[in-house]
Amino acid sequence: MPFVDRAAALGAVAAYRAGGEAGHCTILESLGGGVGWLDYDRDGWLDLVAAGGGGFADGGRITGLATALFRSRGGRAFVPAAEAAGVADASVYSHGVAVGDVDNDGFPDLLVTGYGPARLWRNNGDGTFAAQGAWGGEGDARWSSSAGFADCDGDGCLDLYLARYVDWSFDNHPVCGATKDVRDICPPRSFAGLPDALYLATGDGTFADASARAGLRTDGKGLGVLLADVDVDGDVDIYVANDTTDNFLYVNDGHARFAERGLESGVALDDQGLPNGSMGVDLCDFNRDGLPDLWVTNYERESFALYRGEGQGQFLHVSRRLGITALGGLFVGFGTACADFDADGLVDIVVANGHVIKYPDASPRRQLPLYLRFDGTRFARVPAADGYFGRDHEGRGLAAGDYDGDGDLDLAVSHVEDPLAVLENGFNTRGRTLVVELVGTRSNRDAVGARVTFEAGGETLHAQVTGGGGYLSHGDRRLHLVRPAGAGAAPPARLVVTWPAGGRQEVAVPADCRMMRIVEDAAIAPPAGRRRDTAAKAPAALGGPPASDPAKASP
Repeated sequence: MPFVDRAAALGAVAAYRAGGEAGHCTILESLGGGVGWLDYDRDGWLDLVAAGGGGFADGGRITGLATALFRSRGGRAFVPAAEAAGVADASVYSHGVAVGDVDNDGFPDLLVTGYGPARLWRNNGDGTFAAQGAWGGEGDARWSSSAGFADCDGDGCLDLYLARYVDWSFDNHPVCGATKDVRDICPPRSFAGLPDALYLATGDGTFADASARAGLRTDGKGLGVLLADVDVDGDVDIYVANDTTDNFLYVNDGHARFAERGLESGVALDDQGLPNGSMGVDLCDFNRDGLPDLWVTNYERESFALYRGEGQGQFLHVSRRLGITALGGLFVGFGTACADFDADGLVDIVVANGHVIKYPDASPRRQLPLYLRFDGTRFARVPAADGYFGRDHEGRGLAAGDYDGDGDLDLAVSHVEDPLAVLENGFNTRGRTLVVELVGTRSNRDAVGARVTFEAGGETLHAQVTGGGGYLSHGDRRLHLVRPAGAGAAPPARLVVTWPAGGRQEVAVPADCRMMRIVEDAAIAPPAGRRRDTAAKAPAALGGPPASDPAKASP
């Protein structure tokens, strides 16, 4: 398996701590932490952030550990930067990281979730962040897990979906375990769930809680969240992976009012009609029919779920016929990503696995990660005798991103009580990949919700810019597309972008182009009936070519 862990050599040295040595056996220790890729200093190279976790002081007091931030040095090394950037905060027992340009100024902002109030860090544009003390959700200390940014109401500003887990505290801490003498971590069924939250941007850099107005359910146990246009109707929907309860699919009416249709859409349960212990989630188009598919990692004795898009917001559970159930039921899946890592034109899937209890009876705490390759008919596990994929880990968060700028997707993976991994992609993808960065002007600057069609060599690929995804983590938001073999002799390739604001933009792709920035043409009017109240701010000085240039390509 040509992924090599280079974290130590690159200087990205960090480890997520859960506090298990205190012996409390809390469910808090089971979630682990996330990782994220972001170019926070806008130098063109991806930087890396990782949640720190926490522990327990005398008397059971819950403590936090600082978030780790590493600044890239030209893709060749990482330098610890949390202190210098001002994000070395240890006030929260942290779990997740989410990234979004909430003020449309060209610099990504950072949200850190966990047990305690989620912290929003605003990017100052000079290599530092400032904690935003009043952002709209700072007073809510309920346990949060994954989060994601997207423009749900179509005003050109990013909104925030915050998933919450269960109602645990030391006042609600039952004793669980095989015997009275061997205590273990209690399962999620021992606790009531906490309601998720939707925060809508107000336009001044703050958010307002719109959960009730949006129609959110209050009976989930959220661990993963994905914001994407799953029914391809031009607005952003929300899919929530819940632990032991039905998964939610919130279908948007375009104005941030949602109808929960997980059950009727076919994505709430497994193929036996049962809710799963769902953790990680991602979107792909594995069969290249232009319809989004949903991928979900689940608990042991459950199959990972691949829901194939059937059109009009309907899905079919196809794990059995696509070979997924052949993996068996011993894995506890967490972080995940669906992408064409080997540039063969077909989607691959990676999964970080690891148990959540101290004394499992079916499978070990430390588990092998998975690399699943699709051959056009079925997915099959690619075995690894050595290297990262050949060793057991307590894996949790996982994020894909091209940290070294060579056009392929590398990985960052977080583990419980073990060092962070940075896996360099060693597949031979040279000359096959096209990296596309979308910059919104009328739409939100991050272009979350944009849909792209890439036509090359007589073949067509479909992709979306999504919010959230994975587990507690944030991947590279740029789109990594693959040219078909022999496409160089075919007619010129082209990209068709459907922006969140509704406009449709076509761009020719030169044969030797490897990276491309496409700026939304604000002159393109959205279709009739598409409401867009304001235009996102995208100052040219903070993000590449002027908004009047439809695209800028770099070979």
